[in-house]
Formats: sequence, structure tokens, C-alpha cells
Amino acid sequence: MDSPEHDRLRRMAMRHFGPPHTPGLVTGLEGFLTATVGSLINDLAGKEQIDIVDDFAFPLPVTVTCHLLGVPLEDEPRFHLWVNDIMNSIDYNPETDPKEKLDKGVQARKDLRQCLGEVVEQCHGRPGEGLLSRLANDDGPDGRMADAEIAATARLLLIAGHETVVNLITNGMLTLLRHPQVLQRLRNEPDLVVPLVEELLRYEPPVQIIPWRTAYSDLAVADTVIPQGSQIMLMLASGSRDPKRFHDPDRFDPDRYDNQHLGFGSGLHLCFGAPLARRETQIALSELVRRLDRPRLVADPPPYRPSPILRGPVHLDIEQGDG
Repeated sequence: MDSPEHDRLRRMAMRHFGPPHTPGLVTGLEGFLTATVGSLINDLAGKEQIDIVDDFAFPLPVTVTCHLLGVPLEDEPRFHLWVNDIMNSIDYNPETDPKEKLDKGVQARKDLRQCLGEVVEQCHGRPGEGLLSRLANDDGPDGRMADAEIAATARLLLIAGHETVVNLITNGMLTLLRHPQVLQRLRNEPDLVVPLVEELLRYEPPVQIIPWRTAYSDLAVADTVIPQGSQIMLMLASGSRDPKRFHDPDRFDPDRYDNQHLGFGSGLHLCFGAPLARRETQIALSELVRRLDRPRLVADPPPYRPSPILRGPVHLDIEQGDG
């Protein structure tokens, strides 16, 4: 969306998602995030080979987002299945994939939309801690969001925030296994995780390109004029490795100073869920590094998703223990 509708909806959502009205939302989730990460890692104990994507990074963000939204616990398994089918359909290739893959994604979107609408309906007059309930019962300066707008906001958080966090965690673990000295540093210096995740967002971001922008007027970029109405593709990953902005940009350096990357975009459309994505990844990587037993890559490079927009391994198999 564009202004003014975008600004109105973002203001209404942010009243319940972060500062200044709800400054403690992410820190309030700290215990839940740590417990969820710990539970997933407990399930990996004793396994000689694990897939960081399927066994850990994929289930984590949907569990966290359902908790944040206030989705009833008994509905969570359905949300996991729907997100799984939607994510599988994103890279659908009609030449090689069965049509069932696409059909399941389309049906999952319909089912998710309907379920979220029903949950929002049930929230009216029943104030609770979940984001859906807060939005459904809030009469702020901009009024109240329509039920369809609340459900659309929830879908955005659940789907757009899922694939990106999966890729960020998986890219992070892959990068650490390729840089064993940094992995060992993180074990010994837990506070390193904060700048380390920022460097990951610059060095190996989950979103490489934003192709859906349009020039509202003629724009001059260097010696080139982009005519009004032209489609613009923002090459975020390339910008974050610009040698005029970053010293030695192709080197992974968690000690990098003044790391103003483009990993979460910029401007009016800066990633809405950035604070939560950061903390999820910080806790996930810290605990994986601390608790996995001598993790090693099975294949390097691992198989990647074919998408040019979202970058991340479709699987990341690692061995642990004696092997």
C-alpha cells in the first residue's frame, strides 16, 4: 500500500507491536522465545544428522507468530500445515512440479484467511493479550481496524515473517559453520550475537531483491534518468555490499563498525517485524551454537531455493557428535 492508507494501517498496527505504545512487546516474549528454541533443540539431542531447516528453523517462527497473534493453542497445528503448504507453493515450477503443489498452496491461503477472520470475530468484546484481540478491541486515534484489515495484517506477519526468519537463521548457521573461528567466539562471547546478526543481515540477507517498486516521478540516479511510471528493482543485497559504503564488503566481520545495512529495507516500508526477527535469530543462533555437539556441514554448498528474491537453503543438513 501507499500513503495515506499505508500510514494509517501501520500506525494502528504499531500501537500494539512496539514503541511508543507497547515498548515491552519483544522483551516480554523473551521467555517464550527461549523456551520454544530450547524445546526444538531438545528434540535434536542424540541425532547424528539433522536438517536445520526442517527440524528447527521452519517450525520456530510460525509457533512464535501464532503466540504473538493470540491464536488458540488447539489451532496451531492447522496453522503449521497451512504455512507449510503456502511456503511449498511459492517456488512452484509448472514444468517440474505437480499441480497439486500449487493447488494445496491456494487452498491453504483460503483456509488461513477464513480461520483468521473467525478468530478476529471471536475477539470482539473479549480483550486479551494477543495482537488480534488488541486490534479488534482498540479505538485509537485512527479508529478501529476493519476485521478484514486485521486478518490481512495477521497473514502478513505469519507468511512474510516466516520465510524471512527461516532463511535468516539458516543462512546464519551456514555462515557460522563456514567461519569456525567466529562460531567459537560466539560460544565464548554470548554478547557477540547482537552485532553478528546485524552482519548476517548485511552479508547474507534473506531478502535479496525488492522488485515491486514504481517511480512516482522522473528520478535522477547518478547519470541516469528513470522515467515516471518505470518499474524499479531494489537490489538490497548488492547495496549492502557496496565497496563505497562498506570496507572489504565480501568479508564476514561481526565486529564491523557503523553497519547500516539494507537487510530490513528502508524508509516508510521498513520491515514491520524487524525487532522480533532480530531477537528470534539472536536466541536461535546462540542456543544452536551453545548446545549442538561439534556441528559439521554435510554438503557445501547446500541446495538452495530457486527464488531470486528470497535466498536460503531449502535444506541444511549437518552432522553432530562423533559422526
